[in-house]
Amino acid sequence: MIDWSQIDTVLLDMDGTLLDLSFDNFFWREHLPKEYSRQSKIPLNKAKEKLEDFSNSLRGTLEWYCVDHWSEALQIDVEAAKHAVKEHIRFRPHTLNFLNFLKQLNKPCILVTNAHPKTMELKVASMELHQHLDKIISSHEFALAKENEGFWPLLQQREGLQLAHCLFIDDSEPVLARAKAEGVGHILQVLQPDTTQAPLPHGDFLAIHDFDELIPT
Repeated sequence: MIDWSQIDTVLLDMDGTLLDLSFDNFFWREHLPKEYSRQSKIPLNKAKEKLEDFSNSLRGTLEWYCVDHWSEALQIDVEAAKHAVKEHIRFRPHTLNFLNFLKQLNKPCILVTNAHPKTMELKVASMELHQHLDKIISSHEFALAKENEGFWPLLQQREGLQLAHCLFIDDSEPVLARAKAEGVGHILQVLQPDTTQAPLPHGDFLAIHDFDELIPT
């Protein structure tokens, strides 16, 4: 599936790629609405409506991923709310085996996530991701989300990458489309970012369900 001789560096998304998106879906759809309902003293259904409306107004922007922006807007400590349920954070299947496989190939691995640095630090520490990666980058360092125009040239310039010889793995089609348009040579989509839900339909990109599909038997 992948010609590893053509790959210099592997760029990896975090949520829905290395980590199971079930945590994020649980947090945003269940835990945070309950906390917002409790602290704001409004019915749960109203809390869910407000959160959904606010989320839709931010989608596609860096603020959508920004813990501080959400905390200020909702007047609730979103970072603390995430820490309260961090036991739900978990790897997607075969993640560690895949990272070990890449290490055997001597392929540098860089985490490139849209997660806010506070969320990134929580998840990296909880799963000890730093032990398996050569570098960890939040798109907030560039003031752009990965799906925003101009992100990938900035990443290439700062990190000295040859994007044409990078493999980028992510679950988001808009992110992958932007990466391809801005010169990333090898694109791979994860079709089941949340293992508790059905896989996404196969779109325009080379795709896998689990990392074991990339590891020779």
